[in-house]
Amino acid sequence: MLYDCWQAVAREHAGELALVECATSRRWTFAELARAAETFSIADESPVVAQGQTAEFILTVLAAWREGRPQFPVEQTTAGPLSFDTIPTGVAHLKATSGTTGASQLITFSAEQLAADAANIVATMGLNPTAPNLGVISLAHSYGFSNLVTPLLLHGIPLVLCASPMPEVVKSAAADFDSLTLPAVPALWRAWHEADAIPLNVKLAISAGAPLPVELETSVFNSRGLKLHNFYGSSECGGIAYDHSSRPRTDSSMIGQPMENVSLSIGDDGCLIVHSSAVGTGYFPDGDARLGEGEFHTSDLAELRDGQVFLRGRSSDVINIAGRKLSPETVEAVIRKQPGVRECVVVGVPARDQTRGEEGLAIVALSDETQLEAIRRATGANLPAWQSPRHWWPVAEIPTNARGKISRREWRERFVERGRKSE
Repeated sequence: MLYDCWQAVAREHAGELALVECATSRRWTFAELARAAETFSIADESPVVAQGQTAEFILTVLAAWREGRPQFPVEQTTAGPLSFDTIPTGVAHLKATSGTTGASQLITFSAEQLAADAANIVATMGLNPTAPNLGVISLAHSYGFSNLVTPLLLHGIPLVLCASPMPEVVKSAAADFDSLTLPAVPALWRAWHEADAIPLNVKLAISAGAPLPVELETSVFNSRGLKLHNFYGSSECGGIAYDHSSRPRTDSSMIGQPMENVSLSIGDDGCLIVHSSAVGTGYFPDGDARLGEGEFHTSDLAELRDGQVFLRGRSSDVINIAGRKLSPETVEAVIRKQPGVRECVVVGVPARDQTRGEEGLAIVALSDETQLEAIRRATGANLPAWQSPRHWWPVAEIPTNARGKISRREWRERFVERGRKSE
């Protein structure tokens, strides 16, 4: 089914530009890419592993589709061997979850589910061949595969593979095009913005993979007139919500409107439930009632209001302070407004008084550590006393992982271990 769709796209766009590999300056039209796919050989393995950030990744995917074999995109950071002794019948695609909230798992998808997510993204975002995708994010990650690979192969959206996310490399890769679409993560948007390196021909800017700070969105808009469109999705179901608005948001918890062909509801636990034909078949090898039959029960606390989706934190991240529940995002929003705060993350750590459950810890990256006390006072003045962090930890930086995310779990463990060593 997927290879048939690809062949129809290749015929329709035969003489048009399909793929550019900036590192080698190679270019393929759709007809040339189709011919290459017909003869490209892959290892005798199941699933077929696609890896890297080159044209070979695209050809590997096409060869797997051609032979009707399940394929598994793998990021360079994926560690450890995986066993695929009994892949269920009908599986065309496997994804690995990010593992930010626990052990990474595998998710299975049929060809129809994979195609449905691509169709939802193209329709919702208005992707079209006149504005090629500039490929900076990982092709193997769910975000990159859904926004870069399947739009190319199933909808004829050209892809320009950038050799590196470094500002000057991105500007150079963009130079040959009149109009571009650029999907990225907030950390990259910030780096490009601070380096004044966002290409002027980027007409559609998309940010996903991690929360997009309103401050960054506003700053880019004020300096460039470029709107960063917040995109929210999950490996289990693809795109969930997208911010269509033409001006910056004022509320960071508002993440957008439901994607085309996606309906949303709130479960009894307050978490968002996604209903869509793009929802994966299930977890592999052990299933879970949260995922399957067109429905994914997320762990994101949410509110649906006036056609908009508002995230209220992740259920696993909620801090239990003397029986009262606190979303760390509530505290982070206040801290980020203080002058001199470059980044922050709030987590719950064991309270000294065990009857209190947890206490708040604010990890902050500051322009000047002498500002810490003023930031503590200002935060306390803008929050109820019980919500104000009990502990503050100034650090040089708060790095994100390859997917642009910050692991609260890792920071919590580091703080606890730091306390043990000081005892």
